[in-house]
Amino acid sequence: MSSGTADGAVRVMGVFQGTVNRILQLMVRFAPGAKSLRVWMHRLRGVHVGAGVFIGTDALIETAQPHLVYIGDGAVIGIRTTIIAHGFGLEQAAQRKGRRHTVIIEDKAYIGASVTILPNVTIGRGAVVNAGSVVTRSVPPLTMVQGNPAVPVAKCGIPLSDGTPLKEFYRQIKPLGRKGKKP
Repeated sequence: MSSGTADGAVRVMGVFQGTVNRILQLMVRFAPGAKSLRVWMHRLRGVHVGAGVFIGTDALIETAQPHLVYIGDGAVIGIRTTIIAHGFGLEQAAQRKGRRHTVIIEDKAYIGASVTILPNVTIGRGAVVNAGSVVTRSVPPLTMVQGNPAVPVAKCGIPLSDGTPLKEFYRQIKPLGRKGKKP
């Protein structure tokens, strides 16, 4: 087989895989099973999804290169969340840093409804991203962020997860002071 034929076969397979991926993405957005079928379909697409993850309805998780997204155990992805992980040269930059993923959502992170997460972001273990936020920079573990761009507003004493009583979570939140204002 000549080099030109091999390159053509690779391009055809790439187009085929991309088409299958996009069809799966369309199906998974409204599929039932936030902790079962939806999770399984995203894994099938190439997203790394840990155990016990919840993915809300209409979540859009990286359509072009789903393998660039890592979602850790026990994470919650709210409805209508958008995760964008690709961009010119981002995959190569991540590889130079020894990383396979350009968006990492660590264990027990909680992503609220309608959040947008941009490339080269790590959401730390147990972090909380409030609804409607746009995450442009990494979020430290056990930190609550909100806004556009998302900024830290509180430290969380414990992760907000399935087994966490809401009352206990709220009791352990420590608001961060704003510039010029006392907490």
